[in-house]
Amino acid sequence: MTAPALRLLGVCKSFGRTEIVRDVDLSVPRGERHAIIGPNGAGKSTLFNLISARFPPSSGRIELNGDDITSLRAFEINRRGLSRSFQITNIFHNLTVFDNVRCAVLWSLGYRYSFWQRLSALADASDRADEVIQRIGLRRRRDTLASTLTYAEQRALEIGITLAGGAEVVLLDEPTAGMSRSETEEAVALIRRVTEGKTLVMVEHDMGVVFGLADRISVLVYGRIIATGTPDEIRANAAVQEAYLGTSRAHA
Repeated sequence: MTAPALRLLGVCKSFGRTEIVRDVDLSVPRGERHAIIGPNGAGKSTLFNLISARFPPSSGRIELNGDDITSLRAFEINRRGLSRSFQITNIFHNLTVFDNVRCAVLWSLGYRYSFWQRLSALADASDRADEVIQRIGLRRRRDTLASTLTYAEQRALEIGITLAGGAEVVLLDEPTAGMSRSETEEAVALIRRVTEGKTLVMVEHDMGVVFGLADRISVLVYGRIIATGTPDEIRANAAVQEAYLGTSRAHA
């Protein structure tokens, strides 16, 4: 049997005496688009930080494609094929769109730190960067400073940076936060297109995005997953309606 792309077993995280993530079990098959939802303070971003090694778990085990990554550092996990975005746009504002993306592709192509190698001579890195820029719809903005992009364009660029290294497991943390309805629709189309064939795990508050994009949904409340299922199963789950959906539909 093929190992899931991502698997969490009894994962917990405490800060002092405060439990933030409590005994989370989660299995995401390869190629699935999986959303994690829950009220503010439920522990969603902390869970992402545990998976991507920004924080170490207090206990439990995290696996990537069947391999234990619990004790690995963030860059080691990234090199094994997992990449993530953040709630707050995380780009190099004083670099162009092209330079932002090219920085992200270098390591995946085998380039290491070198003081005597000119980036302009690395044709494969430039070609790969241009391919990513084309896919995220920023071709016309290729040579524009990232600081001058619109907010939606900056989020698209961050998604491009997240994908540029060729990761097969992609974590997106609230990718449509702060967007208008039209921007959100464009972002969903972009995410659907660029994650085709990859495993996507996303935290998202917009229920229209969640139910329109996810194959399965997990609901996190007070640090525990109270339900996992298809969008229809989650909609029909009384515990989920009481804990989250019943108070959030008006804001979706």
